[in-house]
Amino acid sequence: MADVGGIDLNLLVALGALLEDRNLTRAGVRIGMSQPAMSAALARLRKHFGDELLEREGRGYRLTELGGQLLPTVQEALRQMEATMDRSPEFDPADSDREFSIAASDYTVSILADPLLRRVKQAAPGIRLELHPIPTDMSFSAHGIAKHDVVVGPLGYDFPGRRMELFRDRFVCLVDPANPRLREGRLTLEDISELPHAVPTFGHEAPTPADRQLDLLGISRHVQVTVVGWLTVPFVVAGTGLLAIVPERLARRVADTVRLVIVDPPFGRVDLVETAFWHPSRAADPAARWLLRTLQETAAAL
Repeated sequence: MADVGGIDLNLLVALGALLEDRNLTRAGVRIGMSQPAMSAALARLRKHFGDELLEREGRGYRLTELGGQLLPTVQEALRQMEATMDRSPEFDPADSDREFSIAASDYTVSILADPLLRRVKQAAPGIRLELHPIPTDMSFSAHGIAKHDVVVGPLGYDFPGRRMELFRDRFVCLVDPANPRLREGRLTLEDISELPHAVPTFGHEAPTPADRQLDLLGISRHVQVTVVGWLTVPFVVAGTGLLAIVPERLARRVADTVRLVIVDPPFGRVDLVETAFWHPSRAADPAARWLLRTLQETAAAL
């Protein structure tokens, strides 16, 4: 294989395995190299980078600072190499056994997964979908986006890459039927301000569109319970005096199961815009374009 920057590209595979496994034996087994060959590869890599890359920690190894910095770059380089070798000018989903990586929130999975899987099974029975959570801090670098074929998340978090709106949802209020503030199926802005709230957290401080609307109206919330993600919020509200403001599609999926009342928000309509994001390198891949079209068609049929 050709040299790039004075390093044999075969070493890139060894470097990726060493950085990921942090163990010469496991890394060698994974890529079909003997332990002496892996030791020799590590020695060449250390000489090339002028860094140990892996250093002893107890009975194992840990990444050096440079090793940790190299890991995402090497992973993306290997993914791009694999995608390049797999790419063809034509893509027939019916005959493909491609595996796609999709990162999405728990809310998005609850809404899209079932219809998407049914659509994919019908059109492309050999294709596999690997679903990953969005990082808890809702941050994606260009490398982070590139690790997946598509990331589906809310508009407004400045994810890098190209984007396409998939569907919209509106925020509604959820309360227990016995909540004393619920009168004739309605809540007031005063109720929103005075009731204790159950809210999701995503590991960051960025407000949701509903938060921004309440701030605009000068309404502060008394947050009593915080849970990770959207899906558990309704179950926390059931049987309590709590109020939650959640996307309507999620509310309607669980309201009957957990006996909750869906209330039109007194603060007006606020939309959640779910968007597909992808790295520009995917644009020339006919398989990636098929996945995006399939996502778009699935969302349009909701």
